[in-house]
Amino acid sequence: MPLTLITDATIEPVSLAQAKVQCRIDDDITSDDDLLQTLITAARQQCEQELDRALITQTWERVIDAFPEVEIELGRHQVLSIVSATYIDAAGASQVMDSADYSLDADTKGGFLLPAVDTTWPATLDTANAVRVRFTAGYGPTADLVPGAIKAWILAKVGDLHPNGDKVTTDQQARLDRLLDPFRVWG
Repeated sequence: MPLTLITDATIEPVSLAQAKVQCRIDDDITSDDDLLQTLITAARQQCEQELDRALITQTWERVIDAFPEVEIELGRHQVLSIVSATYIDAAGASQVMDSADYSLDADTKGGFLLPAVDTTWPATLDTANAVRVRFTAGYGPTADLVPGAIKAWILAKVGDLHPNGDKVTTDQQARLDRLLDPFRVWG
């Protein structure tokens, strides 16, 4: 049941200017801009791994061998929408499902795709990867939609990783990680 990132976020939840402030780098100094941008992305990716959720809108694809009895767990939190649901029918032809034939349960952790009321999943060819569901996940397309505590964690991580930034001690890291607790997916 692979889950694959198709399109990563096109912006970061924190800006280069915010990272420069965190690392006490004057805005007119640009020699570290590439490094800071790399550290921002790395910190965001680590945060997404910690939280098991996308922060800024990303496109993901869940691939399974056949439709299940009921729902398809998408496996990413903060599901925003279904882009497409495709399958290989019993005759071996690729089909795109009509969006009226399924519904999204974005409120349940992990997100689920269900057949629409009074419908069932179509038959598929007995082959690997016969069903593909593309969906978007995240808080939304802009940085202002990401909670402030998450942004604070990312900025602290950038400061810890940058040679001129504030290093985080083990005790500080434990307190810092608590910022993410309300956004973690438990169990």
